[in-house]
Amino acid sequence: MKNHEEREVLSEYKGLTTKRKTFLLILVLLIIAVIFLRTLKGGPLASFEDSLKAFMSYFGFNIGQVSELAKTAVWSIRLPRSLFAFMAGCALGVAGAIMQVVVRNPLASPYTLGISAAAGFGAALAIVLGVGVMTTSGSLIIIVNAFIFAMIATIIVLGISALRGAAPESMILAGIAMLYLFSSLTSLLEYLSETYALRDVVFWLLGDLGRYTWEKIGIWFMILLISMPIIMAKLWDYNLLMAGDDVAKGLGVNVKVLRLSSMALASFITAAVICFTGVIGFVGLVGPHMVRMIIGADNRYVIPASALAGGLLLEVADILAFEVMPPTVLPIGIITSLMGVPLFLYLLLRRGRREVW
Repeated sequence: MKNHEEREVLSEYKGLTTKRKTFLLILVLLIIAVIFLRTLKGGPLASFEDSLKAFMSYFGFNIGQVSELAKTAVWSIRLPRSLFAFMAGCALGVAGAIMQVVVRNPLASPYTLGISAAAGFGAALAIVLGVGVMTTSGSLIIIVNAFIFAMIATIIVLGISALRGAAPESMILAGIAMLYLFSSLTSLLEYLSETYALRDVVFWLLGDLGRYTWEKIGIWFMILLISMPIIMAKLWDYNLLMAGDDVAKGLGVNVKVLRLSSMALASFITAAVICFTGVIGFVGLVGPHMVRMIIGADNRYVIPASALAGGLLLEVADILAFEVMPPTVLPIGIITSLMGVPLFLYLLLRRGRREVW
């Protein structure tokens, strides 16, 4: 009887593992398909056929005459923007997943913990008053300010949390305080700003993927390349942490160090994204939830899948930004909010009946 039960449990575990691996594979294939089709999509600059020729010619396959306009459309506009959206979504997805685990709260995200609001204030400070934390000029002052203020908010949240023993409740409350503080300061700057500055602040706060460059994509790739092995090495500890602090401590996990270091790393990843894109909400919240509803709460699969789901979500949102009101390109933050709110409300209603985690 016991052996039969063990075989059933083992069979169920193998089936769940297969489901999770299949889900990861499907996400990868979907992302490749979306990026590929988006890059080759016909448009005013180049038709599908011309785009395909330009794409293949880069790899040495000459299937016809290629115009310079088509090459520019593919390699300087479409592909970098598509990769820009994917990389930003990956970073926000994995950061959101980590934050939800370490504070054991399914509603935690870079936005709800005040990091995005702090970055928004830093950018608004540069746009409205021309005040920067470091001596910079042009658009660089906005980027530097956004990054530094995002990290300042993180340091405050971590500092308060450390004083309270790194309790998840302290992180959430401190994050909410930062959200309201920096949102209020940004609103004050908007009230005092001139019309042109107000327009720029509002546009930045709505999020924008139009400032893409290959250099920025490279920066994000290097950040993820360095941070992901660190995160992957902690996946078992994250699973233990979800079982409770006492359980994790009993099994040898330094809960305080794990929580503070993970929050710092997730905040750094978030700051590196939003300082270039502006405030993009819901991706770090919705992506991990979508994954958990499909494959469960095992962080060995949830965190990498959250990165892929976040990338796919932002990729789709950016496509919709072009297609909803052509030829106008809507701010990406509006699209992600419209996509995220229905699922967010569904999660709240579902949580009222039973725990999501």
